[in-house]
Amino acid sequence: MSLLGIDVGTTGTKAVAFNHGGRPIASAYREYPLHSRQKGWMEVDPHEVAAAIKDVISLVAAKTRHDPVSALSVSAMGEAAVPVARDGRFLAPVQVSLDERTASYADWWRGRISNEDVFRITGHTIYSIFTLPRTQWIKEHWRSVYDQTWKFLCFQEFVFYLLGTEPVTDYSQAARTMGFDVRAKRWSERLFEIAELDPGKFPVAVQSGTLVGKVADTVANELGLPRGVKCVTGGHDQPCNALGAGILTGGSAVYGTGTVDCITPAFDHFVDSTDFIQNNLACYPHVVPDKYCSVAYNSTGGNLLKWYRDTFADTEKRLAAEKGIDPYEVILSDLPDGPSPVMVLPHFTVTGTPWFDTNSRGALLGLKLTTTKGEIVKALIEGTTFEMKLNLEALRRSDVAVERIRSTGGGAKSRLWNQLKADTLGVPVATLQTSEGGSLGTAMLAGVATGVYGSLAEAASALIHEHEVFEPRPEVSTRYSERFAIYRQLYPTLREINHRL
Repeated sequence: MSLLGIDVGTTGTKAVAFNHGGRPIASAYREYPLHSRQKGWMEVDPHEVAAAIKDVISLVAAKTRHDPVSALSVSAMGEAAVPVARDGRFLAPVQVSLDERTASYADWWRGRISNEDVFRITGHTIYSIFTLPRTQWIKEHWRSVYDQTWKFLCFQEFVFYLLGTEPVTDYSQAARTMGFDVRAKRWSERLFEIAELDPGKFPVAVQSGTLVGKVADTVANELGLPRGVKCVTGGHDQPCNALGAGILTGGSAVYGTGTVDCITPAFDHFVDSTDFIQNNLACYPHVVPDKYCSVAYNSTGGNLLKWYRDTFADTEKRLAAEKGIDPYEVILSDLPDGPSPVMVLPHFTVTGTPWFDTNSRGALLGLKLTTTKGEIVKALIEGTTFEMKLNLEALRRSDVAVERIRSTGGGAKSRLWNQLKADTLGVPVATLQTSEGGSLGTAMLAGVATGVYGSLAEAASALIHEHEVFEPRPEVSTRYSERFAIYRQLYPTLREINHRL
């Protein structure tokens, strides 16, 4: 029997089946487009996402008939929620974290409650991308959608809904709405009253790793799954990724490189820190029971390299097609040694921590007529890594020691990129035997809930092993430290110009 981990992201969804030894035995991935119907809007079509989810499950089910799926769990992007009518209709496109239309709601909230109060309830500071401001916008601008909505389902519970089970969420996913009391483990009456929203339109929240039902027989037949597959709550994608990298408690963190770049450390208790609040760092339930985690992230992340691929890399894509390899292999094949002479501010969409700025913009500096493609590509990777170094410094100022990084996601497959992270961040960066941290984390939750493993700690010890360790190279790290001193000045210097643009 196998365990299925489903990971629903901003631009695509993946399903990976693991045997009980933690080895991936089948996987499938499907992208879906981001739609921008108006300036500043960024949406996904829930029908396209639903089709992709069903497609990847069907493909994995077909590949695992010799080792059929017995249980599944889900990790999903945060904030985004599908408005679902009682009759099953998906009522509107879904605003993802990159969408800027709710920018004004942050000031609206600050006029009614302090950042400190919101943090001490939700573990998050006020930001317009969270689900409550998104839902307020729907109520104000699409009132008929709000009135017809039975439940606003984030993509974890949306998967359960598609599979015919109760659409239950978990504490970590609920926390990303800015409406959940992370210590009382319930929806916050105070915040819903301020927002003038109905908490009954949101699903029940339970601990990650809770059995919530079985895939409906009709859906199992449609997707090619065996009957009786058990559904188990997973969580927000970043803490699921941390679990899949073996980050169950403090000292280490996972660095996930995907659509978003994110460093996720874990804690044994809620961290009530002024530095966390000032740097917009969260502290919310981990998918590991009784633990908490944070997310230090850059929203542009891996999207930046995808933007380059889709906008400028026609030649590289053609060469990759001729050779039958991934286009990124060609794009990353001719980069200069050491720091690029070009520098990038990677704010090509709404920023993440520490800035929480919906009006910043990206910048490419230091260009000359002799600038090469390789120098620009290297600068794109360096820019996102510098942004994460800012976040790592903010964590350290709050006495969160991160002495070792475990690398997951698409970027973890590149030895060059992992070495760059080690040199820039100044800590060892380890890759794992599987880079699919989020999918493995959810498979572990499914396995513990169904008795395959005795505990998450037992599963992590048995399944998660480091593959290769990249140590910082002192001379190169010194050069990156010098470049980082310049990088620190980019956002403060360009902030007013970017806002005027």
